[in-house]
Amino acid sequence: MDESNKEPDTPNMFGVTRRTVIETGATALLLTTLPRAALAAGVDDNEPPALPAKVELQINGQPHSLMLDPRTTLLDALREHLALTGSKKGCDHGQCGACTVLMDGRRINSCLTLAIMHDGQSITTIEGLAAGDNLHPLQAAFVEHDGFQCGYCTSGQICSAAGMLTESRQGMPSYVTEDLTQPAAELTDAEIRERMSGNICRCAAYPNIVAAIKQAAGMPA
Repeated sequence: MDESNKEPDTPNMFGVTRRTVIETGATALLLTTLPRAALAAGVDDNEPPALPAKVELQINGQPHSLMLDPRTTLLDALREHLALTGSKKGCDHGQCGACTVLMDGRRINSCLTLAIMHDGQSITTIEGLAAGDNLHPLQAAFVEHDGFQCGYCTSGQICSAAGMLTESRQGMPSYVTEDLTQPAAELTDAEIRERMSGNICRCAAYPNIVAAIKQAAGMPA
């Protein structure tokens, strides 16, 4: 009998059809790839759930005691547990700067750090910069110079600028600082742009942001 004319699902001498081979191969493929996919996604069925930990945070001068999963980022603690939504979640990878807050006066990306790592430390968010109804000089300058369009990056831009101005006053140089013998670098447009390069404005309001920072620093825009 000509084998080429045999029906596709006709059993051979071993009782195996082409359909059986395909189904068995597909099942084996799923059984080998699904566990790998689960591991790649960080899923471990045998890992016990993390126990909540007590975290004491000083946010904008106010103490907050929280019971958090130890894996909770500072950004999620602020937004999801304290309703301080001024700090934005942009890329969630520390690349856009929208989540920037001040930790003991130093600017950090709150999406890249765990809340439990800052137990007892002083955190300032955009909500804590103003003094009552009086805007922070940077906030007022951003309004005056239209330093924002959609506004999503603005809180991170302002917090970052506050930290940057403190760094500048302390004499910290940047990559483009020309004279390292001076106690503090002159905040030229190039200096400000370099020092603020970790904060992205997708609306491209950079010239206005630079002008606002120069005004807040007491320099002519």
